[in-house]
Amino acid sequence: MDTGTHIVMGFAIGGLAAIDPVVANDPATAQSVLIAAVIGSQAPDADTVLKLRNNAVYIRHHRGITHSVPAVMLWPIAITAAIFPFFPEANLLHLWLWTFLAVFLHVFVDIFNSYGTQALRPFSSRWVALGVINTFDPIIFGIHVIGLIIWGFGANPVPTFLIMYTVIVGYYVIRFMLQSAVRHSIKKTIPKADNVIIAPTIRFYQWRIAAETKEHFYVGRAYGRSITIYDKFKKKSIPDNEIFQKAKTDRNVSAFLSFSPLYRWELSEGDDQYEVRFIDLRYRSNDHYPFVAVVQMDKELDIQSSYTGWIFSEEKLQKKLDILPNE
Repeated sequence: MDTGTHIVMGFAIGGLAAIDPVVANDPATAQSVLIAAVIGSQAPDADTVLKLRNNAVYIRHHRGITHSVPAVMLWPIAITAAIFPFFPEANLLHLWLWTFLAVFLHVFVDIFNSYGTQALRPFSSRWVALGVINTFDPIIFGIHVIGLIIWGFGANPVPTFLIMYTVIVGYYVIRFMLQSAVRHSIKKTIPKADNVIIAPTIRFYQWRIAAETKEHFYVGRAYGRSITIYDKFKKKSIPDNEIFQKAKTDRNVSAFLSFSPLYRWELSEGDDQYEVRFIDLRYRSNDHYPFVAVVQMDKELDIQSSYTGWIFSEEKLQKKLDILPNE
């Protein structure tokens, strides 16, 4: 989820903690739990700082180790240890328990996005992405804001947030039902599809779709049960030659290939260089595929420049390649 949603979730968990008698009857514990819940609801996204280094590192590691099983255990310990000295009268066990819940829920809800997480590490490096909730879902965010406002006007936080979370669970069930209906429609539209990716958008009934058969890739949109296919690409295996072998050694390309499950490739040859481009098919927007990895090599196959990330025009991409040689 986005940062704003994680923040309001943290406050909501801090309010719901009043269901715990130890928290409800101890002001020091209540205050420390609220602070810890807000911090805990943000902590796993500390890896966002990796973007300051470069996109390759960010793409390969974001929502990786910081969302893993060991991290879910360690974040609450670190946060509790940092906060407890400021609230020495607080109940240490209950402070840790509610902090753990905040961290766990952060990782848990991220699983429902199309980006997903590596929440099963170290047991598996597979990306877990259920693709039913957009990274920013205005309904989930809005329900949290309403709950917090009601609490702010003096309502009992326990029934307020219990009702709120019941509604949200029901909303998740509806989203799964809608996704299932879209998947059924895709199977009818593309009967031979053996790999289907359905990604939510900010619009309730609209979904991005990408499908794969033995011969083609299909990219389109779904609105309710209506499927519209925008692009159809012939599948081509990556050539087993020196150009592509060299391209795959580039860290930007390597990061892209480790993350993208559905992509196509292009090879361009100029008088003095080769350009290899990998294009993720999941994020089509306004007739453009913004998530790419590009590497440029001279005729001796020495890498001159490369880039991976989200880019929304060819002009900006070429500028990135000009100013980021061998990034």
